[in-house]
Amino acid sequence: MALLIHTFIIIIAWTVLMSFLHSLFQHFDKERKDLSWKMDQEIQKMREISLVYLDRSGGLQKFMRDCKKYNGITHSIDILLNICNVTQIYFLFKILFAPTDSKQSYAVYHFIISINPSDIAELDATLGNYILHNPIQAAQIFQSVCFIAIKTLSLIEQLQTEAQISILLKPTHLPPLPSYVLSLSAFPFNYTSQRFYISEGIAIAMGTVTKYTQGARFLCTEETCPFSEGFRYIRVHMPGATESATVRNDFVCSLCSSPLQEDMKFRVLGDKQIVEMIDAKVLNALKGYSSDKSHFRIQTFTVFLRDELTNKMKIGNHYKIIGIPACVQNGLQATACIEVNSIQLCKPNGPSFVGDNFKYLLSLTSSSCWRFTAILANIFASQVVPPGTYNTLKLAILLSLVQTGEKENADYLDLLIVTSDTLVIDRLLNYSICLLPRGIRHPPSSEIFPSVSKDKHGTGSASIHACSAVLAKGGICYIGDLSSHKKDKLELLQSVLESRTTTVFIPGKKYGEEADQQVTISIQTNFWSFVDVDSSSKKHIQKDNFLIGQMDLSLVPPNLLDVFGLLIYNEFPSCRLSSPVIHHTLKKAINPKAMLYKVSQQFRMQDYEEFILFAKNLHVELSSEAESLIQGYYVASRRVRRDSIHGSTLSTSALKILISLSKAHTKLSLRKKVLEEDALIAILLLESSLTLKHGKSALCIAPNPVFPFDLSDENSLQQRDSYLMQCHHQLLKFIGAYGPGIHINTNEE
Repeated sequence: MALLIHTFIIIIAWTVLMSFLHSLFQHFDKERKDLSWKMDQEIQKMREISLVYLDRSGGLQKFMRDCKKYNGITHSIDILLNICNVTQIYFLFKILFAPTDSKQSYAVYHFIISINPSDIAELDATLGNYILHNPIQAAQIFQSVCFIAIKTLSLIEQLQTEAQISILLKPTHLPPLPSYVLSLSAFPFNYTSQRFYISEGIAIAMGTVTKYTQGARFLCTEETCPFSEGFRYIRVHMPGATESATVRNDFVCSLCSSPLQEDMKFRVLGDKQIVEMIDAKVLNALKGYSSDKSHFRIQTFTVFLRDELTNKMKIGNHYKIIGIPACVQNGLQATACIEVNSIQLCKPNGPSFVGDNFKYLLSLTSSSCWRFTAILANIFASQVVPPGTYNTLKLAILLSLVQTGEKENADYLDLLIVTSDTLVIDRLLNYSICLLPRGIRHPPSSEIFPSVSKDKHGTGSASIHACSAVLAKGGICYIGDLSSHKKDKLELLQSVLESRTTTVFIPGKKYGEEADQQVTISIQTNFWSFVDVDSSSKKHIQKDNFLIGQMDLSLVPPNLLDVFGLLIYNEFPSCRLSSPVIHHTLKKAINPKAMLYKVSQQFRMQDYEEFILFAKNLHVELSSEAESLIQGYYVASRRVRRDSIHGSTLSTSALKILISLSKAHTKLSLRKKVLEEDALIAILLLESSLTLKHGKSALCIAPNPVFPFDLSDENSLQQRDSYLMQCHHQLLKFIGAYGPGIHINTNEE
């Protein structure tokens, strides 16, 4: 009896439980359907907003124009512009008026849609948020809109299914919020969210353009299956997907479970380029000396450029990119990367002002065109060398610093310093390159110019790697002791100094290409180097037939010596260092952070950085007087500096150097018009350089013509001005004696 009652209770409880569960499932099913209906409603609404946005932004008109290329219209017009015979015209009209069935069909039709997130967010915040945080799903919304537009307007007759449309959303910008910035030096690197981020960095390696599968068509291998034809199964490249992931051989039919096979004649190929980028903070790590002692993590990251974005980057440039981070599997190795949607070149903007101390100094020296730059050179780098020492060298350094830029036809100013005190000179040059954002000290273990190696991602293609000269674009590349480089490197340096380009040879056989390639890379930087005269005298037998003023520079190849813009000999050889330099060195060794001079506090390193960035961006023009003085000196010097065997020892590049020096002195003086006073300083510096190379000429200047006196007070400045005026009169006499009536041979020029 008890067992019967117990069984009865269990049956009743079971019935009640099942009834409850049934009602609960019905409730959940209703909620699911309601949620699904709501989601469908939201998606439908976003489709409508997308169409409105495309119409208002002009995207719909662009989309319609893009559709024409798949109908052969745009391609046929391109052919029409290049046809040259009747046969070609016949084939063109055959393509234009071919029936719809005979036109080329594609597995995938690729379209790019430019998106302004701000405008879309104003139309509909939900869609705006969806695009920013779910770009892959948002692309499907635009995919549906584009498919309906194509079918409604009969834009592409060959299109059959929505899956054949591939949409790339290209945002114009992202919200200026920290959550949208992907730091390339921070850890961990977030590559799992699959949404848009903005990053910036420098392109340090660039591969050649290769092909990838943009889309492919698969068919069921069972002939009786309905999906053995048509465009049911379409594979499209997704961010971060490898080639093996896009076109695999393990797909099965969802209807009959038979294997799927790719229809190769419908595969759509696109262009792909792999670029290695690195955070711009790496430039601080490549400087020889820096007051910034902060520690940070530096790591390169991979960027994929596809289709229209290939070749949009140049090695060494600084870019902002918008893309989707992903993780690429290459065997057992996983690589974090970014699939780029848009690229923007970053151009550095210098300050629009100079410090108050520089303004005050400029006002005090306004009576003379020479005093401001003289005082700048006198007090420059007081943290490294005492004021009043190495003035000619410091002036040349300042001139070279302000004569930097990223223009194609910029005026470059390279420096080669002859010294026997390499330690002090090395410290001075190290300090100076830190005043520019792109001041690079070349590490001896790396290459000065670009090199080629196999791509590390397993493609087997060539990858061009940046180097010190490319990373120093728009700045200074300090290559250290010239004698430490081998003969082949010096020959390459000479070629680069002459043409400002370098050519990278890529053997096709080695890197899987049909033909060899040559890639020309622009080198837009000033080069600094020094030569140890003590080392030169030890390694080479000195000549006995030196001219007056000429130095023994047999360690440097003569052709390389000629292409260096300016040759500077520092005033104090190590055997007789001045007392201020010795005292400065000893005090700095005891207390490296000590401010030994008042000018070090008044004109800080940061003040010089701002001053140089402001001065280098000034646009200056030659006055007719300065141009006449430069041309007169150049013509007269070519006549004077010549011999019967080799002709003139003054190269044709000397004219460019004179103009570059004159413009640099004008910028350093914060003026926009090159005056005769600027040209005079340029001529004296070049003549001093030529004297070291070839000996004195009829102009016969003093050994240190730009700074013949120590600048200790205003009287010494006045004395220097009087001396420079005498040099100007002497120059005019020199031009008058050797300049008029000279017939310049065109071939010699």
